[in-house]
Amino acid sequence: MRHGKKFNHLSRKNAHRKSMLANMATSLILHKRITTTLAKAKALRVYVEPLITKSKEDTTHSRRVVFSHLQSKEAVTELFREISIKVADRPGGYTRILKLGQRLGDNAEMAMIELVDFNVNLLGEKETAKAKTTRRGRRVTGKKKGDEAPVAAPAAEKPVAEVEAEPEAMTEELAEAEEISGDETPGEETEPEQEEKNS
Repeated sequence: MRHGKKFNHLSRKNAHRKSMLANMATSLILHKRITTTLAKAKALRVYVEPLITKSKEDTTHSRRVVFSHLQSKEAVTELFREISIKVADRPGGYTRILKLGQRLGDNAEMAMIELVDFNVNLLGEKETAKAKTTRRGRRVTGKKKGDEAPVAAPAAEKPVAEVEAEPEAMTEELAEAEEISGDETPGEETEPEQEEKNS
């Protein structure tokens, strides 16, 4: 009889169930996300979250306790080096279970379990999400604040002395250009040049 035994046995004996959960926890820690059945994902969440909480205190004792559950040096190293730093300020709830629908073979309900702090897509959306603003008063016009056309800054007016000086400078430059070109107007060609083009 199973009176008062609330956890899911997953149709396995104790040793088989513990080794399976240890393997799944190792995979979750190393890969940050695994796909399994919904029942196994729920059982894994109960198994792995206390280990993540234990990893927040990096002592020899806590490392040995976690290693006794996982039996994998790589997983323990990853847990204490990478994951414990990211979840340091999170008070529990380190994993997320997402339902994926039924499996084709036996119609078992599938799910994906992942570490919350390692989902890059959701974290990116959260950062780009706009801060919610409250509106206290009524707007006079129907336009929003960002809809108004930008007002062009008035052009700085030049002083009168500079405006009068510019035509003189222009005429001096034109006179110099005419002296260099030999009093030829631009566009006019000499007779020898025209003959060369025609032949």
